[in-house]
Amino acid sequence: MPFPRTFTDQMGHQIMLPQLPQRIISLVPSQTELLFDLGLAERMVGVTKFCIHPRAAAKQKTVVGGTKNFRFDTIAALQPDLIIGNKEENYKEGVERLQQNYPVWMSDIYTLKDALEMMRHVGLLTGTESKATELGCGIQAGFAQLQPMLPQLNTAYFIWRKPYMAVGSHNIIDHMLQRCGFTNAFAHLSRYPEVNPDLLQQTAPQLILLSSEPYPFREKHIQEFRELCPQAIIKVVNGEMFSWYGSRLLQAPAYLQQIIEEVQQEVGL
Repeated sequence: MPFPRTFTDQMGHQIMLPQLPQRIISLVPSQTELLFDLGLAERMVGVTKFCIHPRAAAKQKTVVGGTKNFRFDTIAALQPDLIIGNKEENYKEGVERLQQNYPVWMSDIYTLKDALEMMRHVGLLTGTESKATELGCGIQAGFAQLQPMLPQLNTAYFIWRKPYMAVGSHNIIDHMLQRCGFTNAFAHLSRYPEVNPDLLQQTAPQLILLSSEPYPFREKHIQEFRELCPQAIIKVVNGEMFSWYGSRLLQAPAYLQQIIEEVQQEVGL
C-alpha cells in the first residue's frame, strides 16, 4: 500500500510512516521472532537482550538494552524508522521518551484475537501482509484443533519464586489457561499477584504449573510445591508456549495439547 501512511496501534496511538520502514527495532522478544519469521532480518537493526529467538539471527543484531531499560544512545545511533513495543512488557516512561523522536507502534495483547490482530498490523506496517496472513491462518487452524481439558481443572500457574508470584486475570497466560480447560485459581486477582504459602494452601489447586520463564523453574522446584499442596498435580512447563504471542503461537497448540493429555493421564481420564 502507498506511503506516506498513518497507522493506529493497539493502544490507540497514531504514527505516520513516510515510507516503508527499513531500520526496525523490536523491544519485545516474541515480536522480534515474528519479525524474523516475516522475512525482515535485513531490515531489523536492534533488539533487546531478551530477544533470544531465532538464536543465531538475533545475536547478529545490536542490543538496545532490556525490555524495561532502554539504551537511548544506542537507539539513536541506529537511526530507526520504526520501533515496535508492547504495553505490558515495556515501561511507560521509556516508551514515551522514544515516542518523542521516533514512530513507535505499541501492541496491547490479552487474547489470541489480540495477537492475531497485532500480526496483521505488523504485516501492514512492514509490507509483509501476505506472510502475516499466512502465519495467522496457520495459528488459527492450530488452535481450532486444540481439545481442552474436560472436566476443567482448578489451576495455579507460577511465574516467580521468592516471593511466589502467580498469574491472575487480564493477561495472555490466563487466556491460554482457559483455552486448555485449566481454570485459573487466581483469576479473581489482577495480573500477577504475589501468593504466599497460606493462600496457596487455602486455594488448593488441583494442578500447579511452574513456568520456565521469567523465573527458571526446574524439576527440582516441584518438591517445595508438593509439600504445600500434596494433592496437586505439579508440572514444569515451557513458558514461551503460554506467553509468547508472536509466530511461536504456531507451535503452541501441539505443545499445549501434549500438556493436556499428560494431565488427563495423571488424573486418570
